[in-house]
Amino acid sequence: MKSLLENTAVAHLLRSHRPGTERLRVLSASGQLGFGIVKESFERGLLRRPHFIGCDMGSIDPGPYYLGSGQMAAPHEMVRRDLEMVLRAARELNVPLIIGSAGTAGAKPHLEATLALLREVAEANEWSFRVATIGSDVPRNVLIKARAEGRLKALDESETSFHLSLPADQVMKDASHIVAQCGSHTFIQALQSMPDVLIAGRSCDTAIFAALPQMLGYDPALSLHMAKIIECTSLCCVPGGRDAILAELGETDFILESLNPNAHATPASVAAHALYEQADPWVVEEPEGTLDLHQAHYTAVDEHRTQVSGAQWRPRALPTFKVEGALRVGSRAVLLAGVADPTMVEQMPSALEEVSRRVHQLLPGAWTIVSHLYGQGAVRELPEAQRSSHEIGLVIEFLAPDAGMAKTAASVFKQNLLHFGFTGRLTTGGNLAFAFTPSEIDANDCYRFVLYHVMEGVRADELFVIEAHDWNFQGVPA
Repeated sequence: MKSLLENTAVAHLLRSHRPGTERLRVLSASGQLGFGIVKESFERGLLRRPHFIGCDMGSIDPGPYYLGSGQMAAPHEMVRRDLEMVLRAARELNVPLIIGSAGTAGAKPHLEATLALLREVAEANEWSFRVATIGSDVPRNVLIKARAEGRLKALDESETSFHLSLPADQVMKDASHIVAQCGSHTFIQALQSMPDVLIAGRSCDTAIFAALPQMLGYDPALSLHMAKIIECTSLCCVPGGRDAILAELGETDFILESLNPNAHATPASVAAHALYEQADPWVVEEPEGTLDLHQAHYTAVDEHRTQVSGAQWRPRALPTFKVEGALRVGSRAVLLAGVADPTMVEQMPSALEEVSRRVHQLLPGAWTIVSHLYGQGAVRELPEAQRSSHEIGLVIEFLAPDAGMAKTAASVFKQNLLHFGFTGRLTTGGNLAFAFTPSEIDANDCYRFVLYHVMEGVRADELFVIEAHDWNFQGVPA
């Protein structure tokens, strides 16, 4: 077993690379694996002989459905295509492949689905290698204990619209999936098992790219600052995009280069990326400490590349972990319609209330509606003068305990709104326009976030489960 571990990609890198002898070349292939890696840019990156390849695969940006349901946001076939691209490259170069936030939300079903696809690709190509995994599902008893001891705190106490106040114990027990974001320390522990490939559940985007450099002895601040930028591939460039990006990490700086020759990493565009997903562009909080960017410097190497230096790292005595959880609230159907009668447009809020009251009399039950009036503030609150008066779009959600009731409520509501007798109506022919039929659509189960919190006073090994397995598919028929 020892000889096998000595030949893995991680073992080879740790044995062969020393800071100061050459820059560490880090290839970020995808900011959200499964939505299409740009082949030409990725191949340019491979020609640069990267020391390892990293991919972010997930986020909570797509909303609570994916965490709650355990489904991937990306299409199955595209995930397989992207996985095969990066795995093939890593195996041919014999470099580590590191993927974080597997399957979108990083819970157990997401990690298992990602591993199943990876295994499918490996078996089809008769590749053999060592795989390490990090499970990020939070034990409910650990969470409940942290709440009881005051160690669980909401990230945004004002965000009442997402029910992010401290949840009751029963809510935490009933939540579909609860995950914690692991940091670089946990990635380092997993990489110590000397894998060729590391697939992590929910994780900090930075850990994907910062853990190996820190194991090699690179400065933690530089490693994390580099990671914070390249996890989104060429988004930090002008124009921004999904092309792979190469970072060359040295002892006192790193250099960024998009692998799309028409996308340029400029000092302004790279510095501006500090605003991405950050309330404070100067401070990035990680589980193990704080990345301070007040002293960061951005210098143009040429019109295409930027050199970055100066970040500082303040380690935290005890780690803190972001916790995310989603709870099923029912089934959802959606009604889509347009309104072009200016009189009805003006009365729409009150019309929806009246029709809802009537339909609840016709169809009693625990169903509710959530209305989105496009043109009158569905995306953001609009002053009266900016609201559309000639045409608006209706997207109305119907939430119910089961799909049948949600669809029934949507259908009955549609018919009653279609012929609602509002004040000033000129014709009884109908009030709504439909782009297609049926205009009411099944929209899966509905989930809401119940946990968007920080947990303190817990060890990483109480939350994250690290495993390693040797896959041998040599001689297995494709």
